Amino acid sequence: MIIAFFVDFGKYWYNLDMSKIIVYTTPTCIYCHALMDWLDEKGVEYIEKDATKEKDIKTVPVTVIGEERIVGFDRPAIKRALAKL
Repeated sequence: MIIAFFVDFGKYWYNLDMSKIIVYTTPTCIYCHALMDWLDEKGVEYIEKDATKEKDIKTVPVTVIGEERIVGFDRPAIKRALAKL
């Protein structure tokens, strides 16, 4: 069992387990579900977290890949971040 730890450094979240991808979502966000469907299609494993429980997240989806925090369903940025893993 691998546990991912996160440290809040102001506006930025850093994933201390760099092999994990975290997607912050809300139940009604269509872009969140589109992002997760896309990741599923690509065979990318991720952990989904409820963004409503995070005080610093105001916009969803937010994807944390390594040290990068990507706001929105930005495929090119996500592909670049994945390539760095």
